Amino acid sequence: MPRLSSKLLTWYNQHKRILPWRVSGLSPYAVWVSEIMLQQTRVETVIPYFEKWMRLFPTVEALAQASEQDVLNAWEGLGYYSRARNFHKAARIVVEKFHGELPRDLDKLAQLPGIGRYTVGALASIIFGMDEPALDGNLKRVYARLFDVSEPIDSPFGEKLLWKLARENLPKGKAADFNQALMDLGATICLPKNPRCLLCPVMKECKAREHGTQNMRPVKQPKKDIPQYIHAAGVFIKQGRVLLAQRPSAGLLGGMWEFPNGRVGAERDPARELVKVLNAGYRFQLRVQRKVLLGIFHHGYSHFKVSVHAFVCSPFFVSPAPAKNLKWVAKKNLNDYPMGKIDRQIARVLMEQSPT
Repeated sequence: MPRLSSKLLTWYNQHKRILPWRVSGLSPYAVWVSEIMLQQTRVETVIPYFEKWMRLFPTVEALAQASEQDVLNAWEGLGYYSRARNFHKAARIVVEKFHGELPRDLDKLAQLPGIGRYTVGALASIIFGMDEPALDGNLKRVYARLFDVSEPIDSPFGEKLLWKLARENLPKGKAADFNQALMDLGATICLPKNPRCLLCPVMKECKAREHGTQNMRPVKQPKKDIPQYIHAAGVFIKQGRVLLAQRPSAGLLGGMWEFPNGRVGAERDPARELVKVLNAGYRFQLRVQRKVLLGIFHHGYSHFKVSVHAFVCSPFFVSPAPAKNLKWVAKKNLNDYPMGKIDRQIARVLMEQSPT
């Protein structure tokens, strides 16, 4: 066995993290849950969600039978909600077509919603013991340092090179432990900033350390400027009920619930634009005689930032009848409706100020 993999596996056997999805005898489904949740999310954030999820949906059959709203409720706060929707769809496919078991055929595995190249490698190695590499953001950073890769890791050529290195350095019959060892190394020692090289079990094998370039790796392509958007939202209250809108099932925050809102031009006054953007976006005729600012709420997504000016509006008139994606919800039941972070903040402030 090459020195790199031998040293790394020895270190992993002594120092591997104790994680709930690494418990001996855990079902393949539980490993699958963890891998979907860990996509673009830190371990410490995932652990309580994983434990809650396994209580609510202990088997793939339980997940397949659940409603989308229950699934989104359980996922709320983890972000990247397409993961939850795709996982739900994939669970139903696995139950209907594969008798509740993940397919060992890698092509069929890759066809399941939400399972990309990295997840195929992780599941194939950890669950089935196959000699398959896995390469997520953390592992790309580790490989870029180990082999002093000067190509941007988010470029087509850089990614192709890293996958080649990952496959070439995979120890036969040890892929599961090796991939997880790299994950632990990236999470605890080969950190994005200020890597802890003196504690690294493979420091002597690291080309970036040898060349003094560890703080310059990985190389990434220049980031584009992140746009900032302004939205105006209406919080309509009627006899203890609040008007919510459900987002389309596809796209950002698909299937989640929100307070009716619309984007406002950068130079426009959200208070003045509220009625216009809501009438345009929801196809109703709305008049607002009085509105009070509930608060301004901010959140950053992967490719943009948004600030929502939320106004409590009363009285108001809506004509014609609300569309199918609009629903009056008892204020006390707002927690039953899955929301993104900004709308959940609005709901909490609303309930704190007026709980009934």
